[in-house]
Amino acid sequence: MAHDHRHHDGPGHGPGHGHGPGHGAGPGHGAGDRHGHDHTDVDWAEMAPLLEAQAELYTPLYRQAMAWLAQEAADPGLIVDAGSGPGVVSCLFADAFPGARVVAADGAAPLLERAAARAARLGFTDRFGTLAGDLPDALGELDYPADLLWASQSLHHLADQRAALAAFGSHLAPGGTLAVLEGGLPARFLPRDIGIGRPGLQDRIRAVEADVFSGMRADLPGTVAETEDWPAMLTAAGLRHTGTRSFLLDLPAPLSDAARDYVTTTLSRLREQLGESLDADDRATLDRLLDPGDEVGVHRRRDLFLLVAHTVYTAVRPG
Repeated sequence: MAHDHRHHDGPGHGPGHGHGPGHGAGPGHGAGDRHGHDHTDVDWAEMAPLLEAQAELYTPLYRQAMAWLAQEAADPGLIVDAGSGPGVVSCLFADAFPGARVVAADGAAPLLERAAARAARLGFTDRFGTLAGDLPDALGELDYPADLLWASQSLHHLADQRAALAAFGSHLAPGGTLAVLEGGLPARFLPRDIGIGRPGLQDRIRAVEADVFSGMRADLPGTVAETEDWPAMLTAAGLRHTGTRSFLLDLPAPLSDAARDYVTTTLSRLREQLGESLDADDRATLDRLLDPGDEVGVHRRRDLFLLVAHTVYTAVRPG
């Protein structure tokens, strides 16, 4: 097994999980996590706790997905988490599949160090490894093919998504499963009318995010336009599509402190990175929402909730 390698090629790493407070800037994501194609200014020491916090908050959703995957990949020997980030989900796989070896693969070595430390704390060291390098090429260092390969919100940051699917599939054992988490429904946490500003603030933020996401895709060197029909793309990549299912995270009001912190951090990053694309009224509304001293702000209001759906597509390598 290729594990504990440290051949990180610099900040321009392969993509990883959407585990930051805001993932990417596209449909279903917030703004500003680790995926963009230029990471020369990413401070992993700062980002890692945020990535971990979101993944921990989303754990019920991931556990649902893993229970579903277990019906298809009942007893995998090797699970690869392609784009693992700091390894929260990798360790959930290790817990859900106690007979499997898990490899967390990512382009950011500092995040993999945190993944390894988490695995050690949880007692998974003897069957947990890391693999550093740009994806999907880094998977060539695996010692043997994967029985289950998980790619969560990472493929849309690769220029040629169909080629990436084929590359991922080539690292599966015959009959192995590729699970792709892409799309779904974006997170919502505010009522349509929040009592200040124009109703529909979050819808307008999402529209800006969609434009930014489209720009990100268009700016990728060698980008290939693709109809985002994931079952068709999996089939075109030589795999056999076997299932599609969406998983819900439903945290109603009033939120826990951890969930409230997630919402606050998400809105803060949105204000920082997308705010100038909103009109003055919406910027003013965001500023009030983020003011800890304002009674209508997210630090105090009791109507915050978190509702999000992620969709997982599975396919197997014929053999």
